[in-house]
Amino acid sequence: MATYKFKTPISEEDIRKLKTNDVLYITGTIVTARDQAHRRALEWAKDGKKLPIDLKGLAVFHCGPIVKKEGDKWVAVAAGPTTSTRMDIFEDEFIKNFGVRVVIGKGGMGKRTTEAMKKYGAVYGAFTGGAAALAAKAIKNVRAVEWYDLGMPEALWIFEVEEFGPLSVAIDSHGNNIFDQVAKTAEENRAKIYAKLGIGK
Repeated sequence: MATYKFKTPISEEDIRKLKTNDVLYITGTIVTARDQAHRRALEWAKDGKKLPIDLKGLAVFHCGPIVKKEGDKWVAVAAGPTTSTRMDIFEDEFIKNFGVRVVIGKGGMGKRTTEAMKKYGAVYGAFTGGAAALAAKAIKNVRAVEWYDLGMPEALWIFEVEEFGPLSVAIDSHGNNIFDQVAKTAEENRAKIYAKLGIGK
């Protein structure tokens, strides 16, 4: 296990250094995107339209932040991670189309996303659920908000962050997925326990 501190835009070369269980901190630009933003971004890409921000080398954060207006500026109050499995149907195409290097969320992602991360050079950074205030503390500036018509939680919030983390690398760019490994081990252990107790599955 190693600790890395990367600045955006992050290169594929740097991403390939990371392995599962490494710890990552990000400084620079991260962009929030949930279901609706993923859907719209992919529709725009299909229509040949440019996104409001170039995501290449950046981190996308599965998050519906609470943001308040202070004067003419937005300030992040809380920014806890959303369960990432909801974005699994979009994420492989999202990585392919936009060159995102880090996906941040909680709960993990599946095979399609894992394969896309391996092919295009990206990782999944797990952020602790329930630590929304910690995440907000690392957000030094709300640079902009795009697609606010989707609503505060679903909009693209563009944050400037300083040492955002700790993120635990749960899916690396080499095809390793901690969530799959844990599920496999749990299944193996369950079979052993059932056998020991003399009961069937």
